[in-house]
Amino acid sequence: MEHDGFSLLVDAGYAVLPELMAVMPVEDLDAVYISHGHPDHCSDLNPLLRARALGGNDPKPLSVHAPHRALDAVLALDRPGMLDAALTRHDFEPGDTFAIGPFDARTTLLPHWLPNAALRLTTATSSLVYTGDGGPTPSLPTLAQGADALIAEATYPTHTPTDDGGNLSTARDAARQATQADVGRLILTHLWAGAEPDEYVDAASCDYEGRIYVATSGLSFEL
Repeated sequence: MEHDGFSLLVDAGYAVLPELMAVMPVEDLDAVYISHGHPDHCSDLNPLLRARALGGNDPKPLSVHAPHRALDAVLALDRPGMLDAALTRHDFEPGDTFAIGPFDARTTLLPHWLPNAALRLTTATSSLVYTGDGGPTPSLPTLAQGADALIAEATYPTHTPTDDGGNLSTARDAARQATQADVGRLILTHLWAGAEPDEYVDAASCDYEGRIYVATSGLSFEL
């Protein structure tokens, strides 16, 4: 997310760092937001910090915002203290509000196996909501009300297996909540490996009449 020259990376899961490096030098990144501690949302924070700390450009510490204890496992991948100077931690509780550079940030807890903090970013002209992971809950439409865009976890197209019930969402779940929140566009992400994107778009279109996208490498848009 970029605004007024400030760049914010939201979640740093598997293979995010190479994608980031394709569009900007790592030392130019201003901040990172981590929704929760599962590795598909935070694993590449380790190589990102290494690239900044060991790259020879000596950037300022990276501002990293995450729920309490969400970074414990990924920061433990290196010897104690190795990356301490590479970041400034801003731990928070889901439900907190704070500033990240020019963004006003609001968070809310979504049902998941680990504490997962959905995020709303607001500027004077636009707003965007990102779910991280989480089962359907009234707190998401409340957070996303009137947002220009909702980036929503949609692991499955129409039905959630019993083992995942309540902790993950489908494309139809995301669409229903996007409709309840009256968001401007819906971007489906976190699709199951090997999924057919059109199946997810078709499922979501049953419950949401706005523009629907599937998050793919290189997708970008302006609000």
